[in-house]
Amino acid sequence: MDPITSLLLIAALIAASAFFSISELAVAAARRLRLRQMAELGDVRAQRVLDVQEAPGDFFTAIQIGMNTVAILGGVVGEGAFAPLLLPLLQRLPVPPAHAETLSSVLSFVLVTSLFILLADLFPKRLGMTAPEQVAVKVVGPMHSVLRLFRPIVWLFTRLTDAMFKILGLPDRRDEAITPDDILAMAQAGADAGVLAGAEHRVIENVIELDTRLVTSAMTARDSIIHFLQDDSESLIRVRIEQYPHSTYLVCDGDIDHVLGYLDSKDLLSRVLNNQAITLRADGLIKKVLIVPDRLTLSEMLTQFRQAYEDFAVIVNEYSLVVGIITINDVMSTVMGSLVAPLDEEQIVQRDANSWLIDGVTPIEDVLRALSLDSLPFQSDYETLAGFLMVMLRRIPKRTDTVTWGGLRFEVMDVDSFKIDQVMVTRLTPEEASKTDAADTSPAT
Repeated sequence: MDPITSLLLIAALIAASAFFSISELAVAAARRLRLRQMAELGDVRAQRVLDVQEAPGDFFTAIQIGMNTVAILGGVVGEGAFAPLLLPLLQRLPVPPAHAETLSSVLSFVLVTSLFILLADLFPKRLGMTAPEQVAVKVVGPMHSVLRLFRPIVWLFTRLTDAMFKILGLPDRRDEAITPDDILAMAQAGADAGVLAGAEHRVIENVIELDTRLVTSAMTARDSIIHFLQDDSESLIRVRIEQYPHSTYLVCDGDIDHVLGYLDSKDLLSRVLNNQAITLRADGLIKKVLIVPDRLTLSEMLTQFRQAYEDFAVIVNEYSLVVGIITINDVMSTVMGSLVAPLDEEQIVQRDANSWLIDGVTPIEDVLRALSLDSLPFQSDYETLAGFLMVMLRRIPKRTDTVTWGGLRFEVMDVDSFKIDQVMVTRLTPEEASKTDAADTSPAT
């Protein structure tokens, strides 16, 4: 075979191998969500790629047959492809004539192998990874033609492969289920690429966390509940409404743990406009309230609201004591975060690059996100930053108490009647961290 024919054959084999390589990687890497979008916009080729991903056996069998065939032909042709061109050059060098022919064959083989690695493997695969959906829809048509050409051989090898999978008990199709972790990973990738704004990314994270966050992370705590007793006088009710204007108030009998129901401020306004006395014993004034356990997640709470046609609920613990109240707006505020929360109600305020002022009742999930932490020690034992400090100190924290962990110092700044109001979190310098036992995560005794 003359050198020109050999070179043309090598070029054709490299092109064929590159086509098989890019087809294999692009179809495997193409995202099903993106392909579905393209198919819905009328791209028939995208649907063909989806069909291949649904049953990829024959497709990849044809690719492997093609790639191995090309590799064998490349090995046969490659050794002598450049040897006739290299031999005259080597003969001009101080190379023994007996070794010149052997060396030219070796150099020809190395050169052809390098061209296959670069042009038939590395370049097409990187291209396929860069734009897998666009490449996949372009190669799926020609690959179906190759599949028809190799149909008998493909059928044989596919059946043999299926038998091996069955014998070994392995799944023959990939799991296409999208988990919450997958969604979070895609959202993070979008945020890193600048496609998603920071606030949008946080909203997506918050929605996913509805299945893990308990209602206690979004509730109004017991000591902040404005409630009435059934026997409260009209003057006391008027003063309290003026001082704490809300749309809904809890009504109790004797104390907050004996809940009778809730009162809608619109009903009180109606009585005032009709010149009626304000008394909580009036018929129909107190409405039945939804009572839920404190172990519900926010997702389950939304289901409860929907089923009961309510937007207000009382949260009780296992001892039937009231721990807080929650409204549908509280859940939505948890999802929307700083997009809807007034600035003066922010629970986490970053003072500078290495310090934060955090409210003690801040849910631990928000603390982890703000401090870029994966977890805190004994995390299942508490739900708020105040709980973390209590577990670590093994007592009720006092002002100036500190806990050092993970290169961070947590210092109690303000305590009000045993309630931790403010905590200063500071990132330690390497010198400061080396002087503390940052690796010790055992609770203090």
